[in-house]
Formats: sequence, C-alpha cells, structure tokens
Amino acid sequence: MEKIFGNKVAIVTGGSFGIGRAAAIAFAKSGAKVVIADWKENSETLDHIRSAKGDAIFVQCDVSKESDVQKLVEQTIAHYGRLDYAFNNAGVEGAPAVTHECTNENWDRTTGINLKGVWLCMKYEIPQMLKQGKGAIVNNASIAGLVGFPNIPAYVASKHGVIGLTKNAALEYARQNIRVNAVCPGVIKTPMIDRFTGNSKEVEKQFASQEPVGRLGEPEEVADAVIWLCSDSSSFITGNAIPVDGGWTAQ
Repeated sequence: MEKIFGNKVAIVTGGSFGIGRAAAIAFAKSGAKVVIADWKENSETLDHIRSAKGDAIFVQCDVSKESDVQKLVEQTIAHYGRLDYAFNNAGVEGAPAVTHECTNENWDRTTGINLKGVWLCMKYEIPQMLKQGKGAIVNNASIAGLVGFPNIPAYVASKHGVIGLTKNAALEYARQNIRVNAVCPGVIKTPMIDRFTGNSKEVEKQFASQEPVGRLGEPEEVADAVIWLCSDSSSFITGNAIPVDGGWTAQ
C-alpha cells in the first residue's frame, strides 16, 4: 500500500480487535503513526505493526469515561506531537432484548460506549485538529444506524445517533478543513459477529445468505473504506454515512 500518510498520526479506538485492528494495521501500512486505544490490550496488533517496521503505541482507554478520552488525546500529542486522523470505532452490541425488556443497565452501557464515546472522542480530537488547520474523522456506525434490527434497541438507537452526530459535526467544522464521515458496516466477520452467532457456522451461513453478495464482509474491507475517507482522495466528502455492507441496505 502506498505510504500516503507519511508523518501523519491516527487514533483508532477499539483498535485491539476486529475492524479496529484491521484499521490500525491499514493506517500503519499507509505510513501513519498509530495510537491503538482499547479497554484491553491485544499485543498481537501492536506486535504486528512493529514487526512490519510500523510505528504504534497502545493507550488503555474506556471511551465512555471522559478522563480516559482526554488522557488518550493528551498522550497522543505528548508522544507524536500531532493528530491528523481518528477512527472512532469502539463499540459493543449490548444484550439482546425487545424494547420493553431492555434494562437500564444495558441501555446506559451500550449508548455510553457507542454514542457518548464517539462524542467524547470528537470533543477532544477536534480541538487539536483545529490547531493544526486540518483533520479527518471517521466514526463507526453500522447498518443498524440506517435500518432497524429487532431485539437490540440500545444498539440501534446508539448507531442512529452516531450518524446524526457525524452529520452535525461535519457541518460545524467543514470550513475549518475538518471532515467527519461515518462507515456503516454490514455483517462483518469479527468477534462481535461471533458473539451474535454463538460461533455457530449454521447461523453464520444464515447471515451470509441474507447478504446480496452471498458472504460476510472482512474487517479489512471496512478498513479500506476508513483509509479512503481519511485520505485526500475523498477531499470533497463530509457528513456522509457510507454503507460497507455487501448490498444489505440496498434490499
């Protein structure tokens, strides 16, 4: 991959696993210095980047806690001196339940990480980008931010909120040369989907059969979209929620 992000710095939240891991590796391959943020460290991601001569650090962070997010951005600036890109990816699926049986605890935890976490990240990322005069942010929403999915009301509400927040921030900072977009992954082969399916190959096949392309997506396919949205190749794109879903939402 071309080193389009040489001397640039990217934060990836939820960067230890799944789509976040793939994005962290893709940023590094593109030449960026990467800050991998997660509540739990997966040394494989860091080791993978460093073994390929990439530059990355890990910062422990619970994105639902303001103090953690503030420290994340502060440590990024202290270590690398700048922040050019952010992929606000950290998220949880929450516990399945119909709307009237969704618990307060599940609602608060799911929206706290998925929606409040994205807002907190932008709250601290954007001031640094304003100082530098440029930046690009990609928030991870979901096809569940575009359509409904029964039995996961907190997740669906949080992901719809991410898209609204993305559009709002895009309008606020468009003239300050900061672009804000969202990706909306479909059914991607990640640990989250493994939990949804219970690691059942039969259930996985059922998900795949609902995809117009006939298969599940790969984390790297979402990561490629994130890289493109951060690159100058998408310089006229902001405020968009782009499905990476194998045609799911076109049905």
